[in-house]
Amino acid sequence: MGTEERIENLRRLRDEALHAGSQRAVDRQHEQGKLTARERLELLLDKGSFQEMDMFVRHQASGFGIEEKRPAGDAVITGWGTIDGRTVFVFAEDFTVFGGSLGRAVSDKVVKVMDLAMQVGAPLVGLKDSGGARIQEGVASLAGYGEIFERNTRASGVIPQISVIMGPCAGGAVYSPAITDFVYQIVGTSHLFITGPDVIKAVTAEEVTMEDLGGAHAHAGTSGVTHFVAEDEADALEQVRYLLSFLPQSNMEVPPYFSPSDPPDRMSDELDSMIPDSPNQPYDMVDLISHIVDDGEFYQVHEDFATNIVVGFSRLDGYTVGLIGNQPASLAGTLDISASEKAARFVRFCDAFNIPLVTFVDVPGFLPGVDQEHNGIIRHGAKLLYAYSEATVPRITVITRKAYGGAYVVMNSRGIRADLVLAWPSAEIAVMGAQGAVNVIFRREISGAPDPEAKRAELIGDYEEKFANPYKAAELGLVDEVIEPRETRSKLIRALAMLRNKREELPPKKHGNIPL
Repeated sequence: MGTEERIENLRRLRDEALHAGSQRAVDRQHEQGKLTARERLELLLDKGSFQEMDMFVRHQASGFGIEEKRPAGDAVITGWGTIDGRTVFVFAEDFTVFGGSLGRAVSDKVVKVMDLAMQVGAPLVGLKDSGGARIQEGVASLAGYGEIFERNTRASGVIPQISVIMGPCAGGAVYSPAITDFVYQIVGTSHLFITGPDVIKAVTAEEVTMEDLGGAHAHAGTSGVTHFVAEDEADALEQVRYLLSFLPQSNMEVPPYFSPSDPPDRMSDELDSMIPDSPNQPYDMVDLISHIVDDGEFYQVHEDFATNIVVGFSRLDGYTVGLIGNQPASLAGTLDISASEKAARFVRFCDAFNIPLVTFVDVPGFLPGVDQEHNGIIRHGAKLLYAYSEATVPRITVITRKAYGGAYVVMNSRGIRADLVLAWPSAEIAVMGAQGAVNVIFRREISGAPDPEAKRAELIGDYEEKFANPYKAAELGLVDEVIEPRETRSKLIRALAMLRNKREELPPKKHGNIPL
């Protein structure tokens, strides 16, 4: 065979691999409102940047007639490319080949690209669309899942890992996305669950649809498994590109810097009137944040889950920051089990990837209730306390209104080594609210007074005058500076510039024992 024939043969084999799935399978994929794996990679990566690996890998399995069908590349496409010019490693499960099922050849390809991503120090994006373990290969496919999960765990905190659920993802397969940093789901076409509707009906007699059980809204709003919801596949892949613009390539780098067009000394007069006069009246923490950050840009993480706390990425003077804020517009901004877990996970991600943390505090306390206590609010609330205490990135706190009791301590207070604590004049920093405090401290005086209600009101007024402000905490050095709300942006930018070279080491240890 001459050179030209060899090249022609290569081209033929390449073409075969590019069309490994039948036209019928491709048509069915499109009819379901889904793109093919290759179409997805074209949308995700910079045009023309994809470099494929293991295009000619074929499975070696036999039995049940599987040896008669050995498509090139098998049921996953792997390789690397760029997003905004930065290297990203990818694997895309191909539902048009064996229903995207995972056999030994598939897991070997995925594991190879994961190992390479770790060695290079670049993000890994997995596009999930699979029928699960390849039954014909038996336990070998389960072992393959195990090897992938182990890589996910080893890579955690080393490189950003993103999972995009673009079809079914069931049984053991769900644990890879669960270990990764961020999970995207698409409304109507992606489903995550351990056991499907049929098994649930057989075992528990409960009837549930695929969408209600494992759809995007179920996991984004109820279970908290999913961080971002997309309306369609193009939206999901565009969001992944946007998310990566905030993140470093690995834990050895800082996030990318973007030259800002928003002046660092811009004052936001709207903030001066943001806090309502009534302490029980809500306001929108997302609105408050948008007045402070560059160009009002705030990419919320877990937007539909535990809405009493908001977390997400923004920039201040061109530098990425992770933002956490109690949300007075939901459950009065109290901390509950879900909010504690949501914020703790976000804090730990930012700390792992050198992203400074800015915390906005307006918290009246932990959510009271038998359910909360019995379901472990102590243990779950301790996760957030642990996450903040362990974080060595720059940590700044802005107290906008209420900061009461244990919840004040947990929300990145001076006591747990916040680098800088700022407070607005509307801040109230105390063990508890005035009414509760007065009822405890002055119980006898109130009950013995000729007019108990008038006495209570008088004592509440005195307590508020003394404690419903930031100055007692400032006297004790627990607040570093009381600032005008309009100054918040410029104060944060200056503080972050000062903290940019912060160095803090934790005591030597294998790892701590977070209260899971």
